[in-house]
Amino acid sequence: MDSEKWLMWFRRLALFGAILAFGVVVLGAWVRLTNAGLGCPDWPGCYGHIYPQTGHPAGKAWHEMLHRYVATTLGVMILTLLVWATLRRRDPKQPVIPVALLFLVVCLQGALGALTVTLLLKPLIVTAHLFGGLTTLSLLCWLSIVPQRRDPTASEVGLRAFAVAAFAVLCLQIFLGGWTSTNYAAVACPDFPTCQRSWWPSMDFRDAFVLWRGLAIDYEGGVLANGARVAIHVTHRLGAVVTGCVLITLGLMTAARAQDLRLVRAGLLVAAAVVLQISIGIATVHFGVPLPVATMHNAGAALVVVSMVWLLRALWPAPPIGVVPLRRGDRTE
Repeated sequence: MDSEKWLMWFRRLALFGAILAFGVVVLGAWVRLTNAGLGCPDWPGCYGHIYPQTGHPAGKAWHEMLHRYVATTLGVMILTLLVWATLRRRDPKQPVIPVALLFLVVCLQGALGALTVTLLLKPLIVTAHLFGGLTTLSLLCWLSIVPQRRDPTASEVGLRAFAVAAFAVLCLQIFLGGWTSTNYAAVACPDFPTCQRSWWPSMDFRDAFVLWRGLAIDYEGGVLANGARVAIHVTHRLGAVVTGCVLITLGLMTAARAQDLRLVRAGLLVAAAVVLQISIGIATVHFGVPLPVATMHNAGAALVVVSMVWLLRALWPAPPIGVVPLRRGDRTE
């Protein structure tokens, strides 16, 4: 089998891993939304067994263990990619460093998964666990995309800084979303666009964003007073407005300026994914945070991340073999 075919199968395996990682992120949200995060109070087993036994809180225990089974399968797949990349490391086209980074992230994810249970759903740990899952998804998506070998245009080079800044804004908004969920603040504002029938309700920002409150506190159901939860929810809404404006502007600007069809599609996908996610967020509040819609909101966040990774990959094409990549200040004809 020649080098190109080896690389093709590597990318296919990474794509399958990305699909599985997407499922793990959604399952994690489903576990959290069904209050099953402590369905199995020990780790990695469930009450000392590899599967829930009769007499345990069967529904919640199975929710938690299903998430663990799928996450373990993903870990094995990532280990396979690492072995693959190590064996093929002499191939100049074979990605190695991103795969090593992916393996480190998934090891950290395992540790965060254990801490999520042993530290009783501490919001900072659960939010970090969400970040780890989306980072895993991002790296797998990056590895699965075939880079185009072409010279980027000057307009594409100019869009890169905007795209990186937009991705940073998206990361901050994901933190706010995770913080809203882990502090059970999604239901703090049952109406939209107002919150508790007010444009600026009573809020406690000082208590809302305390990252660490000590050990031995059970966070299932949340520990914050109403004012702090409202502050978190309203901040998440304001962040959604800012993030939506930034990402939609990036997507439409990319589609308008790009000369490459792949990049045009990536820009349009980012804009569409953001509009979809905002719509799901509004529906989540309007219908009273029903489980299917709330789970879709988490899936929508993952879709926005995937669309941004595709856009960033398109903005960083692999240069043609033997060609020096375009640097800032260089001109293209």
